Amino acid sequence: MKRAKILLLALGVLSLGACDDSFLDTEPLTSVTDANFYRTPDDAYKALVGCYDGLQSVWAEGISFPVASIVLSDNAYGGTGNSDGFGYQMLDEFDKSRSPSDQNLFGGNWSAYYRAIYRCNVLISKMDQIDWTGKEELRNTYEAEARYLRAYLYFDMVRLWGNIPLLTEPTAENLPQAAPEEVYKVIAEDLKFATENLAATPYTAQNPATYGRATKWAAEALLGRAYLYYTGYYAKPDLAGVVDKAQALAYLEDVIANGGFGLVEDYANLWPAASLGDYAGEDNKETVFAVKYTYTSDYNGNTDGNHWMVMLGLREQFNYPYGNGWGGGTVNPELWNAYSDNDTRKTASIIAIKEEDIPFVNQAKQREYTGYYIKKYTPMVDENGNSIPVSLGATNFMIGQFQDFVSIRYADVLLMAAELGSPNAQAYFDTVRRRAYKDNFSALPVTGENMLEERRLEFAFEGLRYWDLLRQGVEVAAAEIAESTTVENGGTTVPKTIVANNIIQTRGLQQIPYTQITLSDGVLQQNPGW
Repeated sequence: MKRAKILLLALGVLSLGACDDSFLDTEPLTSVTDANFYRTPDDAYKALVGCYDGLQSVWAEGISFPVASIVLSDNAYGGTGNSDGFGYQMLDEFDKSRSPSDQNLFGGNWSAYYRAIYRCNVLISKMDQIDWTGKEELRNTYEAEARYLRAYLYFDMVRLWGNIPLLTEPTAENLPQAAPEEVYKVIAEDLKFATENLAATPYTAQNPATYGRATKWAAEALLGRAYLYYTGYYAKPDLAGVVDKAQALAYLEDVIANGGFGLVEDYANLWPAASLGDYAGEDNKETVFAVKYTYTSDYNGNTDGNHWMVMLGLREQFNYPYGNGWGGGTVNPELWNAYSDNDTRKTASIIAIKEEDIPFVNQAKQREYTGYYIKKYTPMVDENGNSIPVSLGATNFMIGQFQDFVSIRYADVLLMAAELGSPNAQAYFDTVRRRAYKDNFSALPVTGENMLEERRLEFAFEGLRYWDLLRQGVEVAAAEIAESTTVENGGTTVPKTIVANNIIQTRGLQQIPYTQITLSDGVLQQNPGW
């Protein structure tokens, strides 16, 4: 059974519900406040669960980071319904004029991120008042996990918005935006603390009951990712003066040498809809870190499910094993054509309507129809067309999707290490490509161009492509993403244009919710271009 949990921690008030058998579970607790809490290691544990719950819920409203990352890239368009508003087109085209009334696309996310950060800050600030007698080893472990989560949250936010308030203490103060370097310095320091204080337990020796918790390996891998993005996007020599290139590579090499991870033998088996009966399962040997979900979401405050995956399903139609959804993120045919027919990632990543003989009849309801949808994260139905989450007891298919978001895969660790100049760069590069091509594998040299293309094919729709482009430089990203083509809106062929200058003007950053600017009495300043 999927792990389930119900937890809300906000502004010093904690309420918990009973669940089943995993780290994300906890015993019932009532009438707990900041005044009588944070006394024992068990209190700290329950608060830590709240921090993980915060991460789980940041994408339940608004536009999730995974979906935004897909739409912003050159791999997909905004899509959605032909009678819907044009918010996703505004996002896709970096053009506020496409939907001027959409001033708060990320409003729910902004608030949820800061609620989650508040939870982490509270726990971190209370460490010294807890009596750790007999469990001293847990103190740094719990703090390391909370700081990993805080770093993860801030890394999302600073990439999306660039200029954000930086809170490292539990406060409601109306703070101005910090310089990005200040945020990245906290990210780097938090992740370094996590690498130094989390146990070096290989994946092969980990207790399955703790899957979903931050590990030393997840912290080291995220440090590598943050280093590559910050030094690329901001053209800096190191990560905010905290981590240099040699250190970033050393962290990644440590994951490779000691983390106990490996590649799942068949690429398709990483994804439920691509593998069917051969799915490698959640928390397989390639998963370095994942955001956990369950089907137990409801409309009474339990935000446990993957609420964003429904956006990517076939528009209001199912065809086994693919379930009904809202048609967001329609796939750019250029990506389908970029894959070799010998590349097993092609059909594992993309639903191809014509090529799979799918009788799709809802073109009239679909905006920016291309004939291709996302397979990696798509709702699923059984052979009788029944929603799998609903059959397990979900409230409905919209909020009950439960596929985890695999944030960091071992393949990414290999390719990041290769990119940073590992002596084993060619072997790492070949390992990833050999799985994709199997008997049709032929080696390519590890060049910047080959690496960028390989990452596009390996991590399509996993929330990495857009950021990989931006770290090449905004102008480079703009040139890649800009396009003038045609799509189908409601069955009619129409032009589709993405202008490079829009991306350059915004520097690839997104709109800060205008409600937040209003609430701050103008302390927050909007990003250029929005």
